[in-house]
Amino acid sequence: MSFPLLTATAAVPAIGAIATAAVPAAKRTAAKWLALFFSLVTLALAAVVMIRFNTGSGADRYQLTESHSWIADFGVRYELGVDGIGVALIALTALLIPFIIVAGWHDADPQETGNTRWRPTQGFFALILMVEAMVILSFEATDVFLFYILFEAMLIPMYFLIGGFGDRAHSGSDQNAAAQRSYAAVKFLLYNLVGGLIMLAAVIGLYVVAGTFSLTEIAELRAAGDLEMATNTERLLFLGFFFAFAVKAPLWPLHTWLPNAMGEATAPVAVLITAVVDKVGTFAMLRFCLQLFPEASQWATPAILVLALISIVYGALLAVGQRDIKRLVAYASISHFGFIIMGIFAMTTQGQSGATLYMVNHGISTAALMLVAGFLISRRGSRLIADYGGVQKVAPVLAGTFLIGSLATLSLPGLAPFVSEFLVLVGTFSRYPVIGIIATIGIVLGALYSLVLYQRTMTGPVKVDAVKMPDLKLRELLVVGPLIVLLVFLGVYPKPVTELVDPAVKHTLSDVYGDENPDPEPEVAAK
Repeated sequence: MSFPLLTATAAVPAIGAIATAAVPAAKRTAAKWLALFFSLVTLALAAVVMIRFNTGSGADRYQLTESHSWIADFGVRYELGVDGIGVALIALTALLIPFIIVAGWHDADPQETGNTRWRPTQGFFALILMVEAMVILSFEATDVFLFYILFEAMLIPMYFLIGGFGDRAHSGSDQNAAAQRSYAAVKFLLYNLVGGLIMLAAVIGLYVVAGTFSLTEIAELRAAGDLEMATNTERLLFLGFFFAFAVKAPLWPLHTWLPNAMGEATAPVAVLITAVVDKVGTFAMLRFCLQLFPEASQWATPAILVLALISIVYGALLAVGQRDIKRLVAYASISHFGFIIMGIFAMTTQGQSGATLYMVNHGISTAALMLVAGFLISRRGSRLIADYGGVQKVAPVLAGTFLIGSLATLSLPGLAPFVSEFLVLVGTFSRYPVIGIIATIGIVLGALYSLVLYQRTMTGPVKVDAVKMPDLKLRELLVVGPLIVLLVFLGVYPKPVTELVDPAVKHTLSDVYGDENPDPEPEVAAK
């Protein structure tokens, strides 16, 4: 029996979570190093997955597969496999978690939080590792029921991370801050639970129709013509799946939980939400919605593109008007997720390749900007933009990294998000030119909110409270530096990611269109 590499990639952080939680209360530093160690081992395993994955022509769609009977009476299997899209997102997750851990090194220390009873450092890092394990396994699951369990289970540790370890930079009293954290955590949980319950009904309906939860078996039944699914049934099942994924993504108008959650969470947890957990929603649209329900996907495309377009413009407009740094990044992320979903449902090679690349690049760019913003906020103790000014004169390295993060957010050419945004727009314009043209408004607004944020916080006269603000420390530079290097590298040379995801994109489009060529100008993707 071959080594179960995919299981190991998810099992290592799960074991790390248990080991970290078991560290004695007095050994907080040991717990941090243990969590970091397990996250680095997971990163090494993710690198092995990338190396072992075959992108050559004729390679299997799902590779490194594992399949074991789990709940035999209901046809549920522990079935894993990865395509290029899954591999890219596993790598992104494994890459970001060590930075999240180092960035949050002191976020749960008792002397920092002022509470030694119910906020143990061990619990904070154990919850982060548990989220990593569930997210990675969700990118690997090819059994629909297994994916559903993971999709819902990851809400539990995230709920405690948001509600139990919130941001200490709050303008109100401690009691008000706790109430706001509780509200944000409950809102996050309720929104996603409702989406999950609707998805559960669709999962059961799929089993009634197909007789199996396995993606590969459903594909074989469809190819053999043995899968009979009425049009209305397929559309209803599609809507059940899509609703849950649109909440997780998040897509307008199901987005309102995100600004609250990111605003009240610590900066590392905010990165975990939008750069890691939310990617499960957009990934699932590609893997499950399009593959399981091809006709319904085409039927729903016009409406979804309109919703994505609203997300792009609406999120960017609200970002322009924000006074809170973290909520600005949250609304900017809603706009970016609109681009990702638009690329997915443009149903072109360029659009879906760009959307997948956008998931990776958005994760890196948002992590860079939000973590630097977290370092800034921890120095001043305020999330309000108006409380800053002239920071570049007293902390030039902090200001420089903040500028690069802001420029990446507006998709400046030469930085990673530009390539993915360009591909999404090209892929959309080739089939839906009006949608593509209107979406460019989001680019203009992105430049506005990013540059205004930098101008108001970093330039101008130095505010009194910022005169003695220290620059980035070594630990903080070790967090931000590699992310900036990645932004530049993938902005100049995105080929490693595009080569990885292109075969999976072609398989997905083949699921939707069969042998028909969906690309009006396929040669654009090749270039």
